[in-house]
Amino acid sequence: MSRLVGLPPLVSADTRLVVLGSFPGAASLAAQQYYGHKQNQFWRILSAIYAADADTICAGSYEYRSNWMLSKGLGLWDVYASCEREGSLDAQIRKAEVNDFAALRQRCPGLQAVAHNGAESFRHADQLAELGLPTVRLPSTSPANASWSFARKLAAWRDVFEQYGMI
Repeated sequence: MSRLVGLPPLVSADTRLVVLGSFPGAASLAAQQYYGHKQNQFWRILSAIYAADADTICAGSYEYRSNWMLSKGLGLWDVYASCEREGSLDAQIRKAEVNDFAALRQRCPGLQAVAHNGAESFRHADQLAELGLPTVRLPSTSPANASWSFARKLAAWRDVFEQYGMI
């Protein structure tokens, strides 16, 4: 099994909240885009939180979506820098190497909190808490998380964004 390498952090000096996933799925790695699987609800949830036209955001180029998200003070990264995995499920992740969270803190001096997109990411919340960052677990936006409706996911995400002054 070959070693997969994740994506670089999508952050700026103005990032106040970072959403951490676990590791990009096969579609996201192939596209070299965070949340590149068309059924992942990440971009739709952000559009709904900010009352933006979901069709414009989701159909826009990745560069457009990324810049739009960064302008909101949001950033993206994953807990794993690399791993071995067949398919896209977190349960298949093996021999994972964790990203350098201290470097994230340095790149984002205004960082106030970290929101974990799903359970696998949240397993590493203690490491971020050691850096003095509050962490919160969000329901995964993955299509594999079918037990949560879109409305329920949106409400949970909106609550966290309100808690940290992102909306």
